[in-house]
Amino acid sequence: MLSVVALNSVAYAPTVLRAAPTRAATCMAETAAGLEALAEKCNPKIGFYDPLGIVKKAVEDKSETATLGWYRHAEIKHGRVAMAAFVGYCVQANGITLPGALTTSGITYADISAAGGPADQWDALPTAAKMQIIGAVGVLELVSECTPFLRAAGEEHYVKGGKPGFYPPFSAFNDQLPHPLPLNLFDPFGFSKNKTPEQKERGLVIEINNGRLAMIGIFGFVAKSKGLIVPGLDSVDIPSYSGEYMAPFTASDALPYVADMTEIANKMFPWN
Repeated sequence: MLSVVALNSVAYAPTVLRAAPTRAATCMAETAAGLEALAEKCNPKIGFYDPLGIVKKAVEDKSETATLGWYRHAEIKHGRVAMAAFVGYCVQANGITLPGALTTSGITYADISAAGGPADQWDALPTAAKMQIIGAVGVLELVSECTPFLRAAGEEHYVKGGKPGFYPPFSAFNDQLPHPLPLNLFDPFGFSKNKTPEQKERGLVIEINNGRLAMIGIFGFVAKSKGLIVPGLDSVDIPSYSGEYMAPFTASDALPYVADMTEIANKMFPWN
């Protein structure tokens, strides 16, 4: 959410994969002028809005590429996660589940769904399932941040002139992996690869706007589930949640330091 205000306002990595082409210039949207133009395209009624002066300071410090690239990437990535979270929350809150069992222990998806709302369903997951999910997300994050993987796809890191929001396709380094991955994380079926630059630019504007709305939406769900008043959600039946959103593990997980993390979270967020 900070990036919205400011800008519109584990695993092994191979040392060398493939040579990357050099970038001739910084991406336009990684400059103050580029951000102003992007802001007008995203929302012409509001336009460029930088109340915290982040863009101005980046220009003064001559750190536009690194600073603005970081914020732009953060907003795009969090917008994508929020869109997935918003849809997932709606699906889980309505009791829609996959068929079959979740683990070899016989726990079914229906059993997890019966625990309550989406947050209660996370708490009901077996510890191994939680760790697998968090570990998988960590590996995906590692791939998106490691320069060798980015250079294999012809890109640089987003704070060094690379394209914010870019996720390297697995096909660029599949021959370096112990197990090839058949589909890329971004655009797995190749729907976007033949689009014109104009179509891609328009798609990015749509994605940014949808991501911003999704961040507001999922935060509204979370706030309403804790009993807070959220305008527009008064008549919507959001499952209440008595647990701790900031604690991914509970006492039932029997992991070290879980009790300490919960205690810290309760001190940081005493309204829970």
